[in-house]
Amino acid sequence: MGDAKVIPIDSARGGGPVQPPHSSEHDPGGRTAPAAGAAAAKPQAPAREAPAREAADRPRPGAKPSAQGRDPRRAPGAARPAVARPEDGPRTGRHRLPPPLSALPSPPLPGAVVEGASDRAGAVAEKVADAVGHALAGPLGDAAERLLGHGWESRAANGLAFLRRRITGDYEVDEFGFDRELTEEVFLSLLRPLAEKYFRVEVRGIEHIPAEGGVLIVANHSGVVPLDALMTHVAIHDHHPNHRHLRMLAADLVFVLPGVNELARKAGHTLACNEDAQRLLEHGEVVGVWPEGFKGIGKPFSERYKLQRFGRGGFVASALRAQVPIVPCSIVGAEETYPMIGNAKTLARLLGLPYVPITPTFPWLGPLGAIPLPTKWTIQFGEPIPTDNQPPEAADDPMLVFNLTDEVRETIQHTLYRLLVQRRSVFF
Repeated sequence: MGDAKVIPIDSARGGGPVQPPHSSEHDPGGRTAPAAGAAAAKPQAPAREAPAREAADRPRPGAKPSAQGRDPRRAPGAARPAVARPEDGPRTGRHRLPPPLSALPSPPLPGAVVEGASDRAGAVAEKVADAVGHALAGPLGDAAERLLGHGWESRAANGLAFLRRRITGDYEVDEFGFDRELTEEVFLSLLRPLAEKYFRVEVRGIEHIPAEGGVLIVANHSGVVPLDALMTHVAIHDHHPNHRHLRMLAADLVFVLPGVNELARKAGHTLACNEDAQRLLEHGEVVGVWPEGFKGIGKPFSERYKLQRFGRGGFVASALRAQVPIVPCSIVGAEETYPMIGNAKTLARLLGLPYVPITPTFPWLGPLGAIPLPTKWTIQFGEPIPTDNQPPEAADDPMLVFNLTDEVRETIQHTLYRLLVQRRSVFF
């Protein structure tokens, strides 16, 4: 493999190679060089021998000189080793100038494209895959089949192929930063056991979400931590025939938290504003919004399953402009995961957070108090409310937007009451 080609640093400085000074005019110290006649008249001083050579030629104390008078350490007839004199640059008087910058190796500039980097990464990934394949071909493979079950080979191959694509950069993201492959292979894989085994989410009415085209999912928000939004994403992707992804409209706080910002973008979340919502809907995406915001997710346990205000109805205006249906979504079970019995408001103001919850387990049990209670969940998708029966200009009518917002809110509230009556237990 050849050497990588980098962008030279001289091209970024905007100047050509440095020209060495002319020794016939001035010396490095700024003194005028003497005339040719004066130089010839003045006797030349004998060249001073290098100290290193003098030390090498001087015999050590106690050493017996050879017959020829040469150093006994040197074999007879051997030539005297020459002292290397680096020809770095032009010589002026007794001083040696440094080499020009154009002759020095240039480090790659920040952001410079190094050719061959992806090829080397791909070669490393292939070597790792081959090594793992050889290791699993023997008795280790039989042990892996007993431990991981039948079909582990295909899962391992898919995992190695995924790692190779991530290393070589062979993956795509959309204009909002959504990484579909990373979401399916990592995020949803981590959330799926939580939805299926821990919360045992029951999904109803998934047929109300269209097979294609834009649709707006409007749901209630609760539970201190926004697990309800994540579980809704898993429910739509795993239970919908076309495995559609939910593009969530998140609050500003999500995009200012270190680390959470990048993960949210990769998972397909975007800022909760009308412009982004309308663009996603016009592109045919399934968009999710939780209009209660922090008022719903941070409400006390005594007000559970009582919907808060839905704001000014900006989500309805976006649906009207994009001419897409609105699907109400009711979630039961999230309210009891973190029963909020208090709020440390002073600490919340100091930390810049909307609330700091106090639950029966947090902060009394420390990190264990952050574990949600294993409640039984139900996610119900209602019948879609059409918006194409109104012109897009209807989004500018505040009375129409208010009435449609109130209709969506009342639909979700009545569905919550009905699901609570049908529920046998919080945990079963």
